[in-house]
Amino acid sequence: MKTIQLGQSGLTVPALAIGCMRINRLGTKSAESFIRTALEAGANFFDHADIYGDGACESQFAAAIDMNNAIRESMILQSKCGIRKGEFDFSREHILASVEGSLKRLKTDYLDVLLLHRPDALVEPEEVAEAFDRLQQSGKVRHFGVSNQKPMQIRLLQKYLHQPVVANQLQLSITNATMISNGVHVNMHDDTAIDRDGSVLDFCRLEDITIQPWSPFQYGYFEGVFLGSDQYPELNQVIDRIAERYSVQPETIAIAWLLRHPAHMQPVIGTMNVDRMLACVKATEIRLTRTEWYEIYRAAGNTLP
Repeated sequence: MKTIQLGQSGLTVPALAIGCMRINRLGTKSAESFIRTALEAGANFFDHADIYGDGACESQFAAAIDMNNAIRESMILQSKCGIRKGEFDFSREHILASVEGSLKRLKTDYLDVLLLHRPDALVEPEEVAEAFDRLQQSGKVRHFGVSNQKPMQIRLLQKYLHQPVVANQLQLSITNATMISNGVHVNMHDDTAIDRDGSVLDFCRLEDITIQPWSPFQYGYFEGVFLGSDQYPELNQVIDRIAERYSVQPETIAIAWLLRHPAHMQPVIGTMNVDRMLACVKATEIRLTRTEWYEIYRAAGNTLP
C-alpha cells in the first residue's frame, strides 16, 4: 500500500481511507471480515462520523473487530462531528460531547484525527480552539481537520487554532471535478472558469492540507455511480479500455485517476464490498500517464480551453 503524509500531522497514512458510513448495514461477521481484509491489505485508515447511522456505524465497527488495545494500535481512526438534525454545531460543548460519544462507541481512548463536518454558519472559532486544546491536552484527539470548507473558512479557524489543519474532506470525482476544471479554465469566459470554492485545491496544497476526496465514484450529489452508468458511455468506454490495459477493474482506474494528481490526495472509499475495496487498494500501485489522465478527464465531459 502506497503511503502519504497526512498534512502536517507527522502521520504516515495509507493513500486510501476506508469510509465506514455504511458498515452498520453489514452483519457482525461480514463487518469483521471486511475490516480484517482491509487491515491485511494495508488499508488501516478508517473514516467515521458521529452521524453515520446515528452512531451505529461506530458501534458496529468496534463490536465487529472486538476492539482492544492491540487492534487499536494497528489502525488509524478518524471521525467527524458538527452535524445535528436540522443544523450544524461547532460549539465547544457539542464538539466535546461528540468526541466523548465517538470514543465510547469506538471503544478507544483517543482519535487519531477529528474533522469538523460541514461548515457551521454560527461558528465561533475561539470556542473551536478551546475545544481542540482540551481534546489534545487530554490525549483524546491527536490531530484535527475539516470537511467541506473553503480557504477563508479554514483561514478563520487557523487564526485561533494552536494545531494545524491537517485534512479537508471534499467531494471530488472524475465527474465532480470543478475544483480542478476551474483552474484549467482560468481567465476564460465560460461557466467552467467560475471559481466556486475559492481555489481550495491550490490553497490546500500551499498550506500542506491533505484533501480527502469523498464519493469518488458518484456523479452529482449522490445521484448515482458513474461506473457502468448509461449517462457516461464515453467515460466508461475509456475507463474500461485503460483498465484492460493494466489488467485491473474499472474501480481501480477511477481511484488511480485521483491518486495521479500531484496534490497527494487520500480518497475515501465507501464500498462495503470486499472485492471492490481490494480493487481500490490496487489503485495505489498504478500511476496513470499524463495522456491517460487527460483522456479520462475529457471523456467525463470536462473540456480544455
